Amino acid sequence: MKTNLLLFFSIVSLLTSCNGQTTDKKNNSNAFVNGDTVKELGSNIMVVYQDQKNVYWFGSWETGVYRYDGKKLINYTTKHGLPNNRVDEIQQDASGALYFTSFYPKPTIVKFDGNTFKTLDPIPSNDWQLIATDLWFKHTYDLENYVYRYDGTTLHQLQLPKPPNLPNPFGVYSIYKDIKGNIWFGTNPVGVCRYDGKSFDWITEEDVTEFRNEGANGVRSITEDKNGDFWFNTENRYRIYDSLTLNSNTFYTRHEGIGSLDGQKTSGLNEYLSTVKDNTDNLWFVTYRNGVWKYDGTKITHYAVLDNSQDITLFSIYKDNNGNLWLGTHENGAYTFNGQTFEKFKP
Repeated sequence: MKTNLLLFFSIVSLLTSCNGQTTDKKNNSNAFVNGDTVKELGSNIMVVYQDQKNVYWFGSWETGVYRYDGKKLINYTTKHGLPNNRVDEIQQDASGALYFTSFYPKPTIVKFDGNTFKTLDPIPSNDWQLIATDLWFKHTYDLENYVYRYDGTTLHQLQLPKPPNLPNPFGVYSIYKDIKGNIWFGTNPVGVCRYDGKSFDWITEEDVTEFRNEGANGVRSITEDKNGDFWFNTENRYRIYDSLTLNSNTFYTRHEGIGSLDGQKTSGLNEYLSTVKDNTDNLWFVTYRNGVWKYDGTKITHYAVLDNSQDITLFSIYKDNNGNLWLGTHENGAYTFNGQTFEKFKP
């Protein structure tokens, strides 16, 4: 009888121990699904992101996403749960979950909790709200006026209203939250729209593009400078007002910015792909094949980004949690700024 009781309590103790271990592992935020440990990034790294725990994520158009914690470089692809190997955008919510967006072959938003990749299904909605904790996702390649708002439960598929006298459909190329909490949508080919939680205000294509009747590059980048003026990847800057203050139907005035980046008034450097404001209020502009340009409010400085003495094709610029600058490129991996030049990142 004693032997049976001892055996019973031993089994209970063992089960309790196992259950405890399982729970601890499940709740361990440092536990991630197994990916492939690799020695280097792929050549095609379009976007860089640093999460709340200072872990870096690198999104590729060809080889999925990479995670780098300072020690190991892990690659996640379709064989680990991604729906495809293209990642165009990376975001994180307040709980720490990551979101990987792919725009091709169709818009796909994947939530990654560290253990599983879950594709979010959009629900057609007219529930426009401006809530600080919501995530916003763009809909780039299909000209359907769509954006997505995720409230932690539902992925709302919202359709932006068309601007006055411009009936054509458009794509949303960029989304930006300003210091007042308003959401801005950069489009192609109808300009930029601000949503303040109540209404939609437009700065139309005619007032944004530098190409005029020669086509549109789309508003791919939006940022605010130290004076609160907005830059919409063109050579001009825009001062935003309350329309009541101006006593008119417009809510902005357009001002000369820095002109063409190289000072030559050439259309190729009038518009840029990506921009960011650093911790000392400098603006940094990324061009396709003409390197990076810094504007400190007075002068412009050019930084060539080269491989074998040749300009490489750039895509994005990103400021991490410590203010360090990173570049995403089409064919040359990721680059980081060392204070004087941009150098290729090697884990």
